[in-house]
Amino acid sequence: MILHMKNVTAAALFPTPLSLEEAATLSPQIVLLAVQGWLHTEQKLAAFQEQIDALKHQLDWFKRQTFGQKSEKRIPEAPTQQLTLAEALGIATPVPPAEVPTRRIPAHTRKSTRSQAEERAEAVPFFDADQVPVTTIEVPNPEIAGLTPEQYTVIGTKETYRLAQQPGSYVVIKYVRPVIKRLDTQVIHCPAAPVGVLEGSRADVSFVAGMIVDKFLYHLPLYRIHQRLQDGGFTLSRPWLTQLMQQIVGLLEPIHDAQFASIRASRVKAMDETPIKAGLKGPGKMKQGYFWPVYGEQDEICFPYCESRRAEHVDQLLGLTAPPGSILITDGYAAYSRYAQKTEGLTHAQCWAHTRREFYESQDADPQRAAVALEMIGQMYAVEAEIRDLGLKGVQKHEVRLTKTQPLVEAFFTWVADTAADTGLLPSNPLSKALAYAHKRRAGLEVFLSDPDVPMDTNHLERGLRVIPMGRRNWLFCWTELGAKQVGIVQSLLTTCRLHDINPYEYLVDVLQRVAQHPSSRVAELTPRLWKQHFAANPLRSDLYNILK
Repeated sequence: MILHMKNVTAAALFPTPLSLEEAATLSPQIVLLAVQGWLHTEQKLAAFQEQIDALKHQLDWFKRQTFGQKSEKRIPEAPTQQLTLAEALGIATPVPPAEVPTRRIPAHTRKSTRSQAEERAEAVPFFDADQVPVTTIEVPNPEIAGLTPEQYTVIGTKETYRLAQQPGSYVVIKYVRPVIKRLDTQVIHCPAAPVGVLEGSRADVSFVAGMIVDKFLYHLPLYRIHQRLQDGGFTLSRPWLTQLMQQIVGLLEPIHDAQFASIRASRVKAMDETPIKAGLKGPGKMKQGYFWPVYGEQDEICFPYCESRRAEHVDQLLGLTAPPGSILITDGYAAYSRYAQKTEGLTHAQCWAHTRREFYESQDADPQRAAVALEMIGQMYAVEAEIRDLGLKGVQKHEVRLTKTQPLVEAFFTWVADTAADTGLLPSNPLSKALAYAHKRRAGLEVFLSDPDVPMDTNHLERGLRVIPMGRRNWLFCWTELGAKQVGIVQSLLTTCRLHDINPYEYLVDVLQRVAQHPSSRVAELTPRLWKQHFAANPLRSDLYNILK
């Protein structure tokens, strides 16, 4: 009987409240079952409440992604009774003058004059005349109609510029090569056609460079480039564009490898991973691959592609040997921690931006304490902003961090420990997870205090890898894993060009012409960083540039 009643609830046993006399007559077994049923109900209610809180947090997150601001920037609310600057300084606020009575006067017509701003604007060129073709149109003066040249004198000209566009923005270069016959030797001779970047190809280096920039920098897929060519009057096939792109990337691959070797030799590196669809998994399905962007200390970035997010790829890309005193700064992904543990001489630094994000995401669950954490982290970033404004480097930067930032970091982790000790916080609470995230990574988060070359976060890497998410919104995926690898090669060079303030189009036009004749032992000179030092002052141009010039 007792075994059969184990699943009976207290409400079923006692549908109405019992008096003390009635309760005293009950057997101990019945009372025990009632207490166990009550405890079981309380546990189920607590589990349901925990699940409800987690689902509510997820719902708030989805609402914020759909309707709220996407930026994590925190703007504190201004006090409601805030004084104006004049009131705080005790300065009397000027009283606006009384309104002067007006009267209506008869309307009149006056000749309108052009403002000085309009005259200045139309005469100031807004382009680089060395790169942009200009078509000149002479505007006749109606005042000289019917006059002879002896009746007027041209004393000058005024220039007005307008930005225009024609349907076909592509140009065909026509090389005319005369065929001659020498009368003395009776030999027929014709000069060879100028050598292109690809032997036998009808694509000029200017077209190839422009196609790469359009696709990878402005995220214009090849099929749209093909549509533009067709609308401009060109009859070309789309496979030709694909094959042309593959051949050009093959020429750039040694330059990419040299740049990646330079990054691996850096003492301070940053690393992250971002997904990309690459390769067919089945009918209508794509495989999930990953780019593993790596940022070097000399403002170079590479996007090596791997088929997964497994930890072994970190070993393959960076190697298990590191330069003395090397530091790798990453987010909280455990693969980087395992890599740092088995790599001798490597220090693992953690990112404060990812730590801050954990507290930012916990605002819905505990806004007051999350605001305290965000404010304390914001004070650390304020010190970094002061260092940037003053242009401090090396020892001076290190001293400012020790005197101003280190006390803030210690106070933050003291607050983390005290808040985590609060027994009222459930483990499932987002704030509890944020506190645990920060506490577990304290050693990595404090690395930047002892080394001035280590940044507080990986934001510089996050800005560099934005080209991949932007591309996913336009070209969506890569048909093959080889295509994903080629995307990483080109984006590595173009993004590094932007980091060093290099025009990507000029860089590609020059490098693609040098790659066939440059010594392979000095291929590193063609990476954007070194190219700017050696060749940027006098780059090689396309024949089209000389024609337009």
